Amino acid sequence: MENNFEKKDDFSIKGEEQIKRHMRDIDYIIREYPIEVLVPKYLVGAEDGKNDIFVPDYQRDFVWSEEQQSRFIESVIIGLPIPYLFVADISSDDEDIAGRLEIVDGTQRIRTLSAYFTNELKLSNLEKLTFLNGTYFSDLLPSRRRRFGRTTIRLIELTEKADEETRRDMFDRINSGGEPLNPMETRYGVLKGEFLKFIRRLASSEHLRLLAPLSAASIKRRDYDELLCRYFAYSDNYELFQKSVIDFVDQYVRSKSDFIESIDGPRLEAEWNKMLSFVSNNFSCGFRKDPQKRTTPRVRFEAIAVGVTLALREKPDLIVIPEKIDTWAYGEEFDKLVTSDGANSRPRLIKRINYVKEKVLKSC
Repeated sequence: MENNFEKKDDFSIKGEEQIKRHMRDIDYIIREYPIEVLVPKYLVGAEDGKNDIFVPDYQRDFVWSEEQQSRFIESVIIGLPIPYLFVADISSDDEDIAGRLEIVDGTQRIRTLSAYFTNELKLSNLEKLTFLNGTYFSDLLPSRRRRFGRTTIRLIELTEKADEETRRDMFDRINSGGEPLNPMETRYGVLKGEFLKFIRRLASSEHLRLLAPLSAASIKRRDYDELLCRYFAYSDNYELFQKSVIDFVDQYVRSKSDFIESIDGPRLEAEWNKMLSFVSNNFSCGFRKDPQKRTTPRVRFEAIAVGVTLALREKPDLIVIPEKIDTWAYGEEFDKLVTSDGANSRPRLIKRINYVKEKVLKSC
């Protein structure tokens, strides 16, 4: 019994050491801004990156539906408690940046307030204020608009002592509850560096969006960015994949921490663009299963994109007969490879990528 107590006491001491090592000395101030002040601080200068309160690059895009936005506005109007917004005072030697407030948590709320206050949001599916369904802010009585503008929103403002690592750590922990972030949103929130900026730039390509259409909701959740990350991870070392796609891609992105776009980007971008051009010229439906499909299955995209890239690495001047590609690219055998159960198992991943590579090389 004595040994067990000694062991427990030893764990407690080591645990206390860990607590002290990881504790953050974070100063913060609680502020309140009326909506009529908060919204201009977010909107004025936003296009030039000079707004007082801004959404950082690592935050997710505006993903709330019109119904979610409407319910939030309804809560504000009837006086229900609104969760605090978390913001951080930016410390910088650049006077154009110093003193601005970065939103750590609350981007959906401040975007919704701005959309309503500027008459961009039409309320819908309200359960309590049913007479306001189908109306805009300007439809309220003048007295109600004034009261809405004076409604205060509370902010917890981290002082300039909070560095970028602390802000990103808070973002990750705050968003571990509620509507979960998808893997790509989490990467933008937790990781950093030029590689993710490179990914975001390529993901905005109109050429990609024509060849691999996605739904509006998927685009908002940064699924194109996810496709890019998977493409580069698999293209570099798909044979090392084991079983977890998220872990595999996360590890790859972390390995690019020293990525410098001006040095490392040109080669990757050239290979990416060459693959897209090849698919555009030789796959009649691009990455889609057939012309009627409005979205692109992720697994199908991976197989074609990576398989084509590997084929072009082997034969850079490869010229194929498009008709030969259509016979297998939109056939039953390939369809089974990208839709069967266990599509993300290691054997199936390797099999479908190699299938595309070999078929492309044989389509000369």
